[in-house]
Amino acid sequence: MVDSRRQPRSRPETLVRRREIISAAVDIFGAKGFSGGTLQDIADQVGMTHAGILHHFGSKEALLLEVLTHRDETDVAGLEGQHIPGGIELFRHLVRTAFANARRAGIVQAFAVLSAESVTDGHPGRDYFQERYRNLRVEVTAAFEAVCAERGVVDPTSVADAAASILAVMDGLQVQWLLDPTAVDLGRASEFAIEAIMGAVLQPRASVIGESA
Repeated sequence: MVDSRRQPRSRPETLVRRREIISAAVDIFGAKGFSGGTLQDIADQVGMTHAGILHHFGSKEALLLEVLTHRDETDVAGLEGQHIPGGIELFRHLVRTAFANARRAGIVQAFAVLSAESVTDGHPGRDYFQERYRNLRVEVTAAFEAVCAERGVVDPTSVADAAASILAVMDGLQVQWLLDPTAVDLGRASEFAIEAIMGAVLQPRASVIGESA
């Protein structure tokens, strides 16, 4: 005879509980960082025990990776195939993402904190962020090359720098916005920067600030 008290939760209940834990982890890691935020902090927020969190995710490091994966899945949830598009549509997607981020401060804060922490030795998110930026640079560079080919831009040698710059300015604007959301319009400022960088690639002009050192 099966003891009904020990029957496992049904899968839908488990998935709901995991989402609740991930949402709490976003809040805790965003507020305290990975090192400062504890599993007990997360457990307290969802009314569970420390052991209960480990039952669902196995370790704090595994939960961190789930939080980062959740963030990526949120970005592409409404896209066909759940993947960033190519060509000009990629840049339009980046702009839409910036406007969407202005409505989800919690996950933006968690991303900003964790990405900054990941540059430290031994951080469990370091490999994730290295790979993420590497892949994004490749995708944005390919999108630039496609747009340049479509518009007849010859020898677009600055596309790699432009790709890295777009990613940097988007993340940097997020930090400014988190510090003072009344001073920075995240969506509009991101759109301006992306348009400016694309313009520098597609319609190169003489340097405004002169030769670099």
